[in-house]
Amino acid sequence: MKQLLNRIKDKIEIEFLKQRDDLYFINVEEKHIIFLLSYLKEQEEFTHLSFLQAVDYNEYNMFQLTYMLYNYETKVNLGIKVIIDREKSEMTSIHKLWPHAWQFQRELHELYGINFPGSPRVNESFVLEGWEEIPPMRRDFDTKKYSEKTFYQRPGRYTKNPKDYMKEKLYKNFVEPPKIRRKDDE
Repeated sequence: MKQLLNRIKDKIEIEFLKQRDDLYFINVEEKHIIFLLSYLKEQEEFTHLSFLQAVDYNEYNMFQLTYMLYNYETKVNLGIKVIIDREKSEMTSIHKLWPHAWQFQRELHELYGINFPGSPRVNESFVLEGWEEIPPMRRDFDTKKYSEKTFYQRPGRYTKNPKDYMKEKLYKNFVEPPKIRRKDDE
């Protein structure tokens, strides 16, 4: 793996992290992502795209995308991480490298609002038909506010304090141990 990382470093600037013997992560600038993914697939045999996922760093106004690749020969997982601007939230599509990538990209478009121009069916609903709110996986989406606005309160529902409920239902025969008094407490 060290040789692979050195070959990549000869081409572009990267940061890498070894998580385990079979799991590594590389941080790369957005402008190099397509080159690196193409190189890894075509030259280094990372032929399987396991998943593409996003993390919303709302407080820093950015998304982190992670492309998880797998090499069947070496049995190594390689995560490629890239930061994109949250306001612009657009990334080049990789569906020409891995045809099934359109599904991951479509999901990220719907759930996070990240656009992948040219990706097949990216603007079609994936699971949220008729959704009109901001994408629900963005950290500024208010789940409670949405629930209160969208769903009615059923009569007879109430909230219980979990600590009191546990005492009442699960530990009703529990006897508190006596307090031990120490000389320091006096």
